[in-house]
Order: sequence, then structure tokens, then C-alpha cells
Amino acid sequence: MTRFARKNDLPVSLARRYLEPGPIVLVSSRWQDQTNIMTLGWQTVLEFTPSLVACMISAGNHSFEMIRQSGECAINLPTTALTDIVVGIGNTSGADIDKFSHFGLTAAPAQRVRAPLIRECHAHFECRLHDDAMIDRYNLFIFEIVKAQAASTPKYPETLHYTGDGVFMVSGKVISRRRQFRPEML
Repeated sequence: MTRFARKNDLPVSLARRYLEPGPIVLVSSRWQDQTNIMTLGWQTVLEFTPSLVACMISAGNHSFEMIRQSGECAINLPTTALTDIVVGIGNTSGADIDKFSHFGLTAAPAQRVRAPLIRECHAHFECRLHDDAMIDRYNLFIFEIVKAQAASTPKYPETLHYTGDGVFMVSGKVISRRRQFRPEML
């Protein structure tokens, strides 16, 4: 007989510990002569072609207006090697400090957007605002990825996933089912 784990009631505010859609990313932006970096955990892929990603960026975040005004950003994928920097960026405001300088990060020019890339990150996704219909109501930006780059190794980097209350999980081991995969089912 199959035994199931006993389930306890959970405050709905803690559901995110189980449902966060993806890894923590660092979103870099540029508006006029100012750059900024923010830590973001609320993003999800929406579509393959065009390549769309949704990001919930709080209106109280310094990056919100910079990204809204410029209509673009870069989503940078850090690995666990940058954990303390990721936390530090999330706990500071770009209104008060230059985060690139303060955290010793290297800004690199992007090819398709003005927002800088973060050279220390494993991957970069240059994004342009695709749909702004839900920004005012939900702070939800829908971006199109117009250029993507990733380091060739490791193929599956260790990434951070936020569970709330200052706790992160690290991406787990890779499980392949390529033999069973049917692309037509996507």
C-alpha cells in the first residue's frame, strides 16, 4: 500500500516557497546616464516564438521607472558563486549606490539593448518591452528576448531559487528523459 506524507495547512503567503517559477536573476538597466542592477525572483517564460518572459517588478523598486522609461533591460543569470552579491544587491537601492562599483561587478556592453550585461554571470538575455498592458495594474512587464548568450560550461550551472525569508535552494541534479521526449507535446 502506498503511504502518503501527511500534509499540514500552509498560509497562502508561503505558497511561493513551492511555486517560484525560476532561478534568481540580476536585472540590469540603463536610463539616461544611470545604470542599476536589481535581484529578481519573479519571472517566467511565457512563449517560445517570439521568446517572451514576464517579470514582476515592484513599483517601489528603483529599477521600475528606469526599465519602464527605457523599455528594455538585461536579465543576467548568476550562479551560486555570486550568492552573497545577489543578496547584497537585493538589500540595497540603486538610488543610493552604484551597484556595479559597490559589488565589484563588470558592466559589459550589450549588442541589442543599452542596458549593460553583468560579465560575471553565466548567461545574459537582452530584452525589450513587448507588452506594457499589465504594468499599471500588476507591475508585470512582458519582455521579448532579442539576444541570448550563455557560457558553454557548465552546461547546467548551479543556480539559486528563492523560497522566502532569506532562504535559497540550489538547482538540483539533472535528470534526462530525452528518449521519452516528444517535442510535439509542447
